Amino acid sequence: MQKAKVLVVEDDIHLLEGIHDILELDGYQVLTAENGINGIEVLQAQSSPPDLIVSDIMMPKMDGIQFLKEVRKENRWFSIPFIFLTAKGERADVHRGMRLGVDDYVIKPYDPSDLLVKIESRLERHREINRVYNSGMATLKRQILTMLNHEFRTPLTFVVAYADMLNNPGEQELSREEMISYITGITAGADRLRNLIENFILLVELETDSAKQTYEWRKGPIASVEGIFKEAQERVKEVEARHHNVTVSIPSEIQIFTGDVDYLTSAIALLLNNACKFSEEGAPIEMGATVEGKDVVLWVTDHGRGIPANEQEQIWESFYQIDRALNEDQGAGAGLAIVKGIANLHGGRVGLESKPGEGSTFKVILPVTETESAGVM
Repeated sequence: MQKAKVLVVEDDIHLLEGIHDILELDGYQVLTAENGINGIEVLQAQSSPPDLIVSDIMMPKMDGIQFLKEVRKENRWFSIPFIFLTAKGERADVHRGMRLGVDDYVIKPYDPSDLLVKIESRLERHREINRVYNSGMATLKRQILTMLNHEFRTPLTFVVAYADMLNNPGEQELSREEMISYITGITAGADRLRNLIENFILLVELETDSAKQTYEWRKGPIASVEGIFKEAQERVKEVEARHHNVTVSIPSEIQIFTGDVDYLTSAIALLLNNACKFSEEGAPIEMGATVEGKDVVLWVTDHGRGIPANEQEQIWESFYQIDRALNEDQGAGAGLAIVKGIANLHGGRVGLESKPGEGSTFKVILPVTETESAGVM
């Protein structure tokens, strides 16, 4: 079985041929180039990139340092392990290469067995990283597919089924009540789809730092949180649909803090939606703000099923849900990850107090700087 493919870049022809023969005898597929420019040409000619690159530093036309820079510019070559061949007097160049992301170096003159060991160790390390990455990606894909299968299919079924009944009423005309019922069903399904899509867009923005740019642009002093809780309650239609009595408690004086009103409203709306989802219909829900030391805390409390202590760290992870198959709760498991991301944007953190069977209090804890603490609402 043939081993990995290795590109060797070396301007000394005799040394290049020697390395080629050593690697080929050990089972490697070997590509060669006499300088950095030639190395780039060889890389571009390959249908699939090599598994590792071995390059001299001192070369004409394009030296090893510049060659490494050019390789790292290309996404398809970015993760290829890179080993420098260097003379004893080129330590400064080795340091430059290491700052640019070179993986290892071999000092000339070298022992062939040392070169083989370094190549294999770097390849094995690269394979292990890929295994971990692919395992993580496989888990993420499985979570997304599971979520798409359930969360998107369910509201789509509502929309399609009710629309079909409106378009094909049968022999009897639909009554006004039936039409209203079908339109209500379509609206509910469309609203749920819209919320899912908006949450996924926000989650992607948070995980790719796009939201950080938006936050820096929109942030400003917040002197009142009443509007945040009022708007959040208006966004969550489950409050009225499930007949929850929501009370809001805000102290008369609270420090002014820096934040983004829209992001914080989204966070509270997601917490309120969770409180509705995990509480019995008609159960009371409380939310509000408090001051804890130098922090402003926005919180939502439900009296639902509660969360076991061993699950309280994991629930903030993307797509994580407790007993999803058993409870069949609506939602994609992205809400709390979004809340945590929004708290992090503000330089804050999240908190949770919960007991199984008694309910939960979710917190968004926001820091108040010294300059802000002088102001109160």
